[in-house]
Amino acid sequence: MSGLTRAMSSRNARAYLGAVVVSGFGTSAMMLVAGIWVMTLTGSSSLAAWVGFLMWAPTLAGPVIGAMVDRVPQRRRVMVGANLAMGLLLLLLLLVRDDTDVWLIFAVMAVYGISFVVLDAAETAVLPAAIPAGLLGDVNGLRMSASEGMKLAAPLIGAGLFVRIGGAGVAILDALTFFAAAALFLLVRPGPIAREPEVTPWRQRVAEGGRQLWQRPVLRRIVFSGTSVMFLAGLTGTTVFAVVDEGLHRAPAFAGVLSAVQGAGSLAAGFLAGPLQRRVRPHLFVGVGIALFAAGMVLRAMPSLPAVAASSVLAGVALPWVLIAIATVMQQDVPARYLGRVSGTVQLLTFAPGAVGQALGATLLAVADYRHMLGAAAAVGAVTSVLCLRPAGRHGSRVPEECPHVRTAAKDRP
Repeated sequence: MSGLTRAMSSRNARAYLGAVVVSGFGTSAMMLVAGIWVMTLTGSSSLAAWVGFLMWAPTLAGPVIGAMVDRVPQRRRVMVGANLAMGLLLLLLLLVRDDTDVWLIFAVMAVYGISFVVLDAAETAVLPAAIPAGLLGDVNGLRMSASEGMKLAAPLIGAGLFVRIGGAGVAILDALTFFAAAALFLLVRPGPIAREPEVTPWRQRVAEGGRQLWQRPVLRRIVFSGTSVMFLAGLTGTTVFAVVDEGLHRAPAFAGVLSAVQGAGSLAAGFLAGPLQRRVRPHLFVGVGIALFAAGMVLRAMPSLPAVAASSVLAGVALPWVLIAIATVMQQDVPARYLGRVSGTVQLLTFAPGAVGQALGATLLAVADYRHMLGAAAAVGAVTSVLCLRPAGRHGSRVPEECPHVRTAAKDRP
């Protein structure tokens, strides 16, 4: 039975993936339109770039936000409430009229970013209690495919709507998708999820995410391997226009074609992830993914369109595989009461390095040949892959006895 068929046999999985598709469409459209909107109002590309920063900056507070989510007895309520709150908040963008109102776009996008971290922490805890353990890899893979699939079409649709009806119209569309996602999350029926006793000191609760991660060798290995490859992805992502201009001698807009090709690779990666994860150990799955990324960076340095296109496909496959494996192992190996904090810590360790890599790459491009940067990234990626592929020990990713949510989720909830 295919991963899609297996997942669709679960009512909880169907409702969850439906919510991901709906909200992913609105989010992908709004993320692009927010920057275009700011650029249109102010004429400043610098201010437009701040929109992306504000949306991802809250990952730096991931452990703290995760600790707060872990204090809520009903994590599903967090998922529903966060979607409803964002839907209402987006309606404030109807008040934007001219450049003096740009601060409102910034404020809403900053809260948007916080909602990403909150929802990820809550979903990470809910999924193991709502989805059969054997389906977690499939559902995480399909979630990635759904998100990447929306990125292929939604930004173009959002940009078109912005031209025809303006930013306020896109904000209304995004708000409606949040409301629809909240309704779908109400259909998810998870089992009980443990939470931490009230007596635990706040500082200890926040630090517990890192401690839980460090105590699990396989999870620790693939997370820090993910840290390395996401840093490299940020670094090499800055070379795309140099590749298009100097390597392929194409117009800058051709970068959009390469982005679409990479998105298609990510779409395929999500469908393949579930079956592959059932056949190989997590560290092998991640190690192979990072090796594909390193090979892709070698191809990207070649002045050949087929080679560069192939590199985009490999990057599109590799990065989602790393993130899907991390999410699946985390849900299987970490006790439910810690999942919010561990999720926040993992977000910090995987997404913050990408931002650092982007900043470093933008700086290096001014003084270095992009091919040297790609070659260095390929070498570091190859070393990371080798370290990740080392034997993980006899027990590999065995689920600890303190993780009852993996066993009790063996069948779907009514």
